[in-house]
Amino acid sequence: MEGSSEKLSGAISSGNSGLRAGKRPSAGMDRAHRLLTLLATRGVLSQDEMEAAHEAVQTQGVELESLLFDTYHIAKSDFGAALSEYFNCPFLAYNDRVVLEPALFKNLRVEYLKKSGWVPIKRQGTTVEILRTDPQDLDKDPDIRRAFPRLTIRVVVGLKRDLEKWLLLATEQSARGAIADILGELVHEVWNDADGSVQQITEHDSAIVRLANHLIAEADRLGASDIHIEPYSTGRDMAVRFRVDGTCFPYMKIPSSYRRAVVSRIKIMANLDIAERRKPQDGKIRYRLGKDRDLELRVATLPTAGENEDVTLRLLTAKTPMLLEAMEFMPGVLQAVKELAERPQGILLCVGPTGSGKTTTLHGLLKQVNTDARKIVTAEDPIELTQEGLRQVQVHPKIGFTFAAAMRAFLRADPDVIMIGEMRDKETADIAIEASLTGHLVMSTLHTNSAVETVTRLLDMGCDAFNFSDAMLGVLAQRLCKRLCVHCKETYRPDRQEFDDLVQAYGVGDWDRVGVTYSPELSLYRAQGCERCNQSGFKGRMALHELLVGSDEVKRCIQSRARTAEIAEVAKREGMTTLLQHGIQKVFEGATTYRQVRAVAVK
Repeated sequence: MEGSSEKLSGAISSGNSGLRAGKRPSAGMDRAHRLLTLLATRGVLSQDEMEAAHEAVQTQGVELESLLFDTYHIAKSDFGAALSEYFNCPFLAYNDRVVLEPALFKNLRVEYLKKSGWVPIKRQGTTVEILRTDPQDLDKDPDIRRAFPRLTIRVVVGLKRDLEKWLLLATEQSARGAIADILGELVHEVWNDADGSVQQITEHDSAIVRLANHLIAEADRLGASDIHIEPYSTGRDMAVRFRVDGTCFPYMKIPSSYRRAVVSRIKIMANLDIAERRKPQDGKIRYRLGKDRDLELRVATLPTAGENEDVTLRLLTAKTPMLLEAMEFMPGVLQAVKELAERPQGILLCVGPTGSGKTTTLHGLLKQVNTDARKIVTAEDPIELTQEGLRQVQVHPKIGFTFAAAMRAFLRADPDVIMIGEMRDKETADIAIEASLTGHLVMSTLHTNSAVETVTRLLDMGCDAFNFSDAMLGVLAQRLCKRLCVHCKETYRPDRQEFDDLVQAYGVGDWDRVGVTYSPELSLYRAQGCERCNQSGFKGRMALHELLVGSDEVKRCIQSRARTAEIAEVAKREGMTTLLQHGIQKVFEGATTYRQVRAVAVK
């Protein structure tokens, strides 16, 4: 069984060789003093702090681990490195993404493990990994050998305060019906016929049903935005990955023989055709999570090599629209966006890649203008957020009810505001522009890299330059950037070269907007890693914005079909802040790092 933690190489001993992970300290050198000395050598503690901490441990009986974390607030990674060096085995921090195998806890009581200071983490082949809070406690060796006979023991060291969390995680995963048990059932259900053929597991098998339910529940627990199910035809195990805060990580692997059954089960839940494997399909799952919580998932299948199908499930957890004030706009941009949304007619676009929060922003704008005096209709696929007062329509391309068809129907319903989920083609774009020129405020999304490139994209689609320039109110480009974990981010002093690089990236001519000058006391923040952010240094995401307003000069550039660079230059002269510039401002506010900004923002 594989968890999502990295493979750890450590001191390995088996059979009668015992479980000793390191040598005992030399005479006269107690453990607390050795650990404190290691921390001082690494620069984590000063000499005075080391002596004071040692005196507190020796004379007052204070526990060293609690003292270091609660009084001196050292990082878990620093203390872990000291423990690893002292015990001569790897350090393992708590990680709630790890999948613990219930079979390892079959004959073990939680109370006993808590008292004994050890917990099994995972088994790989004939090796079992044991986390111990004191690897030098030889009295526990016989118990561990009896619990896992004929297996090689790999020892890792962990914190005492993490031990209860590991045990609680094991209890929770066992209560939810762990994947290892489910896969174990599947193995027993595959049997050989007399002619040697294998009886295949189907999508209706109870274990497959529970496996699919478990994946959805675990994705929600970990705060994932997407589940990626990726089968292979070469005998390799099917991979399941979760996307959390914009980054994918491997969650588990499922034996290749079950790939068809798992994919078919997801397609059944989404009301898709399980017999059709040659073309992509889209659907939706409404999943009941607990007694009073519903979860909605958007499902998309994609045919891949070897007659396989990849499945992507997007978790739609938000049910109410977010306020514009909570989206971290720059003050000037927020005011401009609100003013554009109050216009009686015109077209306002929100652009960016998939998963950048475009729909969330549009619903925030609709909430701003949603009053009894206005009739607002929306065409969406799917309807992710609902608002009282909106007349929301689900499009169905399979029956010919496309965005363009919805737009034509809307114009006969006399609305004041129209929201189109996406302008995918020239027909929809032309109808939207026409509607915005005839007394309607139209909002929509588009997949483009920046606000200025949106203009070029629409003109390349064949839209009339004069009509679009007359209709355009503004284009809001958006990205989601990883946010530094507020619990563990650390300050540092950037050198002059790093500061100059930020100035050059922002633009020397526009640097006065930032209002920051270099000095030796200037502070920035960087990622460190802690338990709350799974040692990544980042927790959550924030939006970066770029607003292109349809000024007279910009409209003239559109009518003359000016190049993208020319329109961008005009917009910057008129005060437009680019995605990269907004991100650099966030860097100086201590919210993120320049590396993360560059990963999502275009220059």
